[in-house]
Amino acid sequence: MDLNLAGKTAVVTAASGGIGGAVVRTLIAEGARVLGADRVVSDELKRSGAVTVEADLLTDDGVDGLRWAAESEFGHVDLLVNGVGGLAGLDLGGLPDLADETWRRAFELNFFSGVRITRALLPLLRESVVNVSTSVAHWPASGPHWYGASKAALTAFGKGLADELGPRGIRVNTVSPALIRTPLWDEYGPRVSQARGGDFQRLMSDLPDQINVTLGRWGTPQEVANVIVFLSSPAAAYVTGSDYVIDGGLLKVL
Repeated sequence: MDLNLAGKTAVVTAASGGIGGAVVRTLIAEGARVLGADRVVSDELKRSGAVTVEADLLTDDGVDGLRWAAESEFGHVDLLVNGVGGLAGLDLGGLPDLADETWRRAFELNFFSGVRITRALLPLLRESVVNVSTSVAHWPASGPHWYGASKAALTAFGKGLADELGPRGIRVNTVSPALIRTPLWDEYGPRVSQARGGDFQRLMSDLPDQINVTLGRWGTPQEVANVIVFLSSPAAAYVTGSDYVIDGGLLKVL
């Protein structure tokens, strides 16, 4: 299927990550011109064929640098993929253990980054925004409450922004993955297994069954990227304000 992305200009944040990197590679394979930004530009991203920007997108200077680079390279941005977010370095305890600073950092990482980047690039935007949230936003549970809450805010932001930008012809959608085998789990997984008093490798092999993933396995970054790139493309021209859950059947509510 031709997604009609040849010649489109795209900005992808968290482009050195598992999902972001897969999005960059897929967009380039479809003929798009891509600017990939991350706090640290990986060797793989450098080799991808994308224009690269090394920037801390949690800072004003980083966001300003991203806009300057996008405008200098492309003049306009057809497609934006907001991938900044995660759990790295934040407390995993219950509510009594979570200081205000943990909540603030979580919302800076998982919510405000997307708001600021979108706002900065809005004068250049023409067609599509896809925000990367999480299916945890739909099924809050004990554990790192701040993660689901901050990502739920991002999902709500996408819904409202779709309504605001629709009259301008700009579509806004969200993807909500879960249990995707990215490098994040190499840092997060051992902390979870240690808290449970178990083994990391055993956790990784057993987790899909333990939490009742219908397909019984981990997802891949490429499987998420395929949905993101479709939603970014003219092939999804009548899709906006939607939230696509990509979790192998984990979420079982309407």
